[in-house]
Amino acid sequence: MRLNTFHAFVLSALLGTSLMSDFVPPAFAQNPKAQQVRVRGSIVELSNAVLKVKTREGKTVDVTLAQGFNVSGVARASVSDIKAGDYVGIASLPKADGGDGALEVLIFPPALKGAGEGSFGWDLKPNSTMTNATVANAVKGVSGRTVTVMYHGQEKTIAISEGTPVVTLAPATEADLKPDAVVFISAEKGAGDAIVAQRVVVGSNGVVPPM
Repeated sequence: MRLNTFHAFVLSALLGTSLMSDFVPPAFAQNPKAQQVRVRGSIVELSNAVLKVKTREGKTVDVTLAQGFNVSGVARASVSDIKAGDYVGIASLPKADGGDGALEVLIFPPALKGAGEGSFGWDLKPNSTMTNATVANAVKGVSGRTVTVMYHGQEKTIAISEGTPVVTLAPATEADLKPDAVVFISAEKGAGDAIVAQRVVVGSNGVVPPM
C-alpha cells in the first residue's frame, strides 16, 4: 500500500474517460476499453479489500480495491492560491448570462501539469464540464472572481463565486478509509458489474472531495 500523491493517482479527472485518465498521465490511465464509472459517497465499511460505499444517489455499492491501490486526500485551498502558470481542474456549468461558473476547483501539483489537458463532459451535475488547463490569468473584478485558462490553444474564462470549493491534493493512507468518510472513486466496471478501483480520494479534517 503506497501513499498517493496524484502523481500516482490523478484519480482518473480524478478521473467518460475517467477522472484518472482525464486527470492523469497516460502511464496511470485505466483500461480504455472498460466501462468507466465514478462513485461519490460515504464509506460504510472496508473489509477484505472491498470498500462498501453509500453513494450520493442513495445506493450502496461494493468497490473492490485493486492490489497496490492508492489513496489520496484533499486539503482546503483558496482562489488567492491560484497563480498564473498553475495547472487546475475546474468543473463548471454554463451561466444564464453567458460564460461558465465553477462548481469546484482542484489545484494540481506541478508534477501533473499537462495531464489530461482539455475540456470534456463531467457528471458532477447535469450538463457540467471538466476543464484541465493552465491558468493564463487570475483576477478579482467588480463582477466577481474569474480565472482564464488555456488548453490546446483554446481559452476559457470561468467565474468562481464565493463559497465554491477550492482544494489541492494531500497525503492519505488506507487508515483514512473509515466509516462515514466521504470518497470520490474513479473505477472500472467489469464482468458481472463488479466495480474495481485502483485509486480512492478521501476527505479528511472536514474537507471532502468536491469533484
